[in-house]
Amino acid sequence: MDKETLKYVLAYNTTRTLPAGTPRTLQLPLQVRKTITLVGIRRSGKTYVLYETMRRLEAQGIDRRRMIYLNFEDDRLLPIRARELDLILRAHEELYPDFAREKKYLFFDEVQGVPEWAAFIRRVHDTDSAHIFLTGSSSHLLSREIATSLRGRSISFEVFPLSFGEFLAFRGISHEPYSRRSESRMAAALSEYLATGGLPEIVLADPELRPRILREYVDLVFYKDLLERYRLTNPQALRLLLKHCLGQPASLLNVHKLYHDFRSQGLALSKDTLYHYVACLEESYLVFPLPIADRSIRRQAINPKKLHIVDWALGYPFAPETRIDAGRRLENAVFLHWRRRREDLGYLGGEREVDLVVGADRPEALINVALSVTAQATWEREIAALAWAAARRPGTPCVLITQDHSSRPLPPGVQVVEAWAYLLGLPELRSRAARAPDRRSARHRKRS
Repeated sequence: MDKETLKYVLAYNTTRTLPAGTPRTLQLPLQVRKTITLVGIRRSGKTYVLYETMRRLEAQGIDRRRMIYLNFEDDRLLPIRARELDLILRAHEELYPDFAREKKYLFFDEVQGVPEWAAFIRRVHDTDSAHIFLTGSSSHLLSREIATSLRGRSISFEVFPLSFGEFLAFRGISHEPYSRRSESRMAAALSEYLATGGLPEIVLADPELRPRILREYVDLVFYKDLLERYRLTNPQALRLLLKHCLGQPASLLNVHKLYHDFRSQGLALSKDTLYHYVACLEESYLVFPLPIADRSIRRQAINPKKLHIVDWALGYPFAPETRIDAGRRLENAVFLHWRRRREDLGYLGGEREVDLVVGADRPEALINVALSVTAQATWEREIAALAWAAARRPGTPCVLITQDHSSRPLPPGVQVVEAWAYLLGLPELRSRAARAPDRRSARHRKRS
């Protein structure tokens, strides 16, 4: 990386029109005296969050010449040596001397490609008047490594694939309150979301190209983010583990049983290796093992975890969409709806099962998810599980999330909510959905 080439790159990035994109829900703080880092799987939209942050700064009157944007995968900068990093600030000052003493905003994309980047960032953070924003693939910029490298100087934000609300924005669809037509459109859009997933590139791609893009994406994750990043030595076991996990969202993961299944197929690996591989998937933001909601660490350890994945479409290269249960995809979407906000989540198992407990230590909500409850047996199973959980956690709100309606009477403290309304966080629709069955059942009793 030489200074003159760097000036061309800096000048181009300063004067170009920022690529257009639909704003995401995540908005980064603009004036925090901490280095802001974005973590998450590749192609989840981290770069466009940076672009949106730059647009917000421009809207506040910040001159683009005070913003330094570099993508360290830019071939014009390669190879990058640690001792050359200081050229960035010197080249910028020579390009824009009038802004040399002004506070700067540094946007470094794919920073993991820079050797010894953390030492440079620490020095700039401590000695220069600058706000710093960093992104990196989760395979190289892990939360624990950021905490170690930047030593209290950073705040991390997670970037997930699109939520249902963001999916609607990408599709140009908006909800119109008190409109039956809009409600039907929301339900149809949710079905499309559950089929497509939330990876921005997949959502925007031609439907015929999506399977090919997903296959190439999963191969990239397999070889670069897992085998290469963690130096894993049993690719056959890893491939089978990926197939098992990504192809079965919202299902219980029993590593002990899986170990014996793999051994019966002739795979030579230890149980510790399998646990390590699962931990690598979790650390790379591919899977989220959900523990049983119990204050006992021992009971959490001995009970199987419920496995959710960062995007159910990642399972399609291993199992066709039609083979991945739509109800489990909906349950996974509800989990991600909460996981974007908080981590203290769990599930209840045993005599009955409750899909999600919000506030694992002190439950704030008990949630079951069912694609349809038109079948009497399904309705009874879901309601009985919530009633069982409510008896164990008195006073905790219970919610059944489904894609269809039910006019059946509800036990006290239980709500039935349409899935699309719940995922959009519409409280007025949630309450109306909870009251409607009671009114219909009252009318039925009056007629009889």
